[in-house]
Amino acid sequence: MQWFSLMILLPFVFTIFVPFLYKKFNPRLHTGWFVLVVPLVLFICLVSFIPQIANGNTILATLPWLPSYKINFTLYMDGLSLVFALLIAGIGALVVFYSIFYLSKHREALHNFYVYLLLFMGAMMGLVLSDNIFVLYVFWEMTSVSSFLLIAYWYERERSRYGAQKSMLITISGGLAMLAGLIMLSMMTDTYSIREMLNSSQLESISAHSLFVPAMILILIGAFTKSAQFPFSIWLPDAMEAPTPISAYLHSATMVKAGIYLVARLTPIFGGSLEWFWLVTGVGLVTLLYGSINAVRQTDLKALLAFSTISQLGLIMCLLGIGSASLSYGIGDEGNVYAMAIFAAVFHLVNHSTFKGCLFMVVGIIDHETGTRDIRRLGGLMHLMPISFTLTIIGGFAMAGLPPFNGFLSKEMFFTAVVNIGKMDFFHMNSIGMLIPILAWIASVFTFVYSMILIFKTFRGKHAFVRVDKPVHEAPLGMLVSPMILGTMVILIFIFPNVLSHYLLTPAWSGILPDLAEAGMLQIEISAWHGFNIELWMTLGVIAVGTALYLSIRKWYRVYSLYPQAATLNHLYDTALEQMELLSKKITDRYMTGVVRDYLVYIFGFIILVTGGSLWLFDGFTFVPSKDAPVNIYEASLVVAMVITALTVLFSKSRMTAVIAVGALGFFVAFFFVLFRAPDLALTQLVVETVTTALFLLCFYHLPELKKEMSRIRFKVSNALISIAVGVVVTLVALSANGTRFFSSISSYYEDAYELAGAKNVVNAILVDFRGFDTMLEILVLTIAGLGVYTLIKLRLTGRDKNEGAE
Repeated sequence: MQWFSLMILLPFVFTIFVPFLYKKFNPRLHTGWFVLVVPLVLFICLVSFIPQIANGNTILATLPWLPSYKINFTLYMDGLSLVFALLIAGIGALVVFYSIFYLSKHREALHNFYVYLLLFMGAMMGLVLSDNIFVLYVFWEMTSVSSFLLIAYWYERERSRYGAQKSMLITISGGLAMLAGLIMLSMMTDTYSIREMLNSSQLESISAHSLFVPAMILILIGAFTKSAQFPFSIWLPDAMEAPTPISAYLHSATMVKAGIYLVARLTPIFGGSLEWFWLVTGVGLVTLLYGSINAVRQTDLKALLAFSTISQLGLIMCLLGIGSASLSYGIGDEGNVYAMAIFAAVFHLVNHSTFKGCLFMVVGIIDHETGTRDIRRLGGLMHLMPISFTLTIIGGFAMAGLPPFNGFLSKEMFFTAVVNIGKMDFFHMNSIGMLIPILAWIASVFTFVYSMILIFKTFRGKHAFVRVDKPVHEAPLGMLVSPMILGTMVILIFIFPNVLSHYLLTPAWSGILPDLAEAGMLQIEISAWHGFNIELWMTLGVIAVGTALYLSIRKWYRVYSLYPQAATLNHLYDTALEQMELLSKKITDRYMTGVVRDYLVYIFGFIILVTGGSLWLFDGFTFVPSKDAPVNIYEASLVVAMVITALTVLFSKSRMTAVIAVGALGFFVAFFFVLFRAPDLALTQLVVETVTTALFLLCFYHLPELKKEMSRIRFKVSNALISIAVGVVVTLVALSANGTRFFSSISSYYEDAYELAGAKNVVNAILVDFRGFDTMLEILVLTIAGLGVYTLIKLRLTGRDKNEGAE
């Protein structure tokens, strides 16, 4: 199955060709037509795995990467990863097709857009299929970097740069916390493989480990930041500054689902514990309520969808938390009740990707055709854009949880989960358990309200927009195809839910709860009608109360203005960032004085405190005179000569004298190399000193002579003390290193340099062969620096030519 690994690398490989295709064919042919092949190929290949995964099989492929560190590019596909991979490839194909008609091939830098998009697609695919935790982390951070580039695609806009910066700061900070948690998890399990971590024989020892709770909290921080859970959700609305195809892809189907995937994947390890249950369930429930309430107050359509996404992600996270309780009950009727919440989470994840992707694309169409996304300026579009109105009805009603749309089915399962949670007799549910269904119902009411705002405030009534360049009309068919496909899926899933359940949802659920699945305790049959139960009455209550709130929104909408702006999470974030910048500026201004002496004081002071302090604290000073070589008269004479020339440099009043003294000091060092039988080093030293001395003399010849008052060097006690202290510390370190031998001499390693490297000169062998990577990287650094200098010169010349042409 090595081709399986190569298939995942396809998006990364194709990024190499995108700029050439853009240069060759644009603007005759939209670059998106070439890029569309990548997600289509991925989707077709993934579809071919569905029968195999549905039968309970898994797919494993490994490519060696860092085998000495037990880090290999290992890809593992089960039901859970297949669902996410299909969403990434399937929604990706629809988004690329949509972008072909949304983005102008004349005005947009399409090569950048599609390179960033393919990088993100490949990173997400690698994330959900990685078995090695460190490979997963690499892809995790690649999604953050590529999403930063996509959000900042229109970088000339200040809000785009702001949103990209916010998303990167929050998600990468969470990713670093997650990395620490994954390292702790690997220490507890003694493996980097997620499959081996999920081995049931290890789970009991993991839960009893002292690092269990710290690792759990750090991993959840990473998951919560990526999936925009409260209070980290503030980055998602600002990320809406990205082009609409990116919003439809990143923020409804892929990136924001990465944290959901991580929580679902690690539920067998951490699930069943009190901390996991309350953190995942509680944060998810608060996020659900926070997102739904704030979505109602939005006047921008994409902002409304952003907060609705936050709300829906909270719902999925809450279901995963509730379902983790099944691991406490184990196999049995009660465990199965809560395990159904896991199934509902996966089901709603798929449903949300379909109806939210559809809605984002429709909002892009509205913005594209009317020139605005402001709800206050929209209205009356029902007759002008009937297809878009129909698609909004489908997506909006599905989001509100109304039949006959797929959101109704998973929403009913959500109500079932929060109702059953009150029956739990542990995790302190007897005291505060009833709050969960109440808060869930309130959030559902607000979900209904903002769904109605999206539909009727946009398409009914009188419009207030002004489009002078062209009349408002329905979007072209090419732009409608992708949302129409997603809208059709919304209805088909409602009609044939058990087809999806059998081939995708049940295998995905089995990947999260393998023990219950292997026991065959759950026979999942999705139905739209369950009789007159409490869930049905909750739904009817949502419709009744939600309708009343929507019709009377003008009377209670002012409640939002009562909340102080200074207490909002965005204000706290901006204030904290501003204060951090001010503090860092103050600290930087304090030590960046522009005086060389101050910088030398910092450096030498650090050496004295750290190195000298370590020698003193850890009793590291060792002096064994018997191990020292005898000092002959020639070496003593050279030392005295070097000291005299060094003092001459310090106290000379002439540049010429100082330069000659520096050169003499270098020549004396070369004589030392001769005495120590290192002729190559001596020759190199002589050549370097000769050239530098000549260059110094040539440069100083053209400088003005030193004035008398400038030639005087003041004596400062602090300078003398620092100099003496540094000299003492360096001497003590040298004596201690010479008097201490923890290992055998490394010189024996180079005795067979000729046989191993074919080098008669051991120094050359060390530089070229034994330190080959180091030397190669040094050359690479010089190459990059040279390219940078060339680019700056080229840009300057180009800018000058343009200015001259303008004149």
